[in-house]
Amino acid sequence: KLVVKVDLHDDRDRSKAMRVVSGFGGIGSLAMESKDNKLTVSGDFDPVKVVNKLRKSWYTEFVSVGAAKEDDGKKDEGKKEEGKKDDQVANLVKAYQAYYPMPVTYYCLLPEETP
Repeated sequence: KLVVKVDLHDDRDRSKAMRVVSGFGGIGSLAMESKDNKLTVSGDFDPVKVVNKLRKSWYTEFVSVGAAKEDDGKKDEGKKEEGKKDDQVANLVKAYQAYYPMPVTYYCLLPEETP
């Protein structure tokens, strides 16, 4: 389960972001909270790739990354394996943020011409 905050301005941007994320394989469900601009994605996918794709068009921040909550009684069977996978995903997210920080936009101011 991945929760990201995406800086979206209107409904057109929201639909584009949803379309971009839904194009990835392994996406189980997709939900958007319009008042907080939070996008919740769950399924079996690579969260770093999803955030990287969103960052190409919009300002995107990680809110949380973790395993999706299951309602079944089978939680205890694979709990240790899920904990290891969560730690691996969290480490990948930290490494991604260290190597790929948000790009800084530089503006070049040209000197004014004097007659």
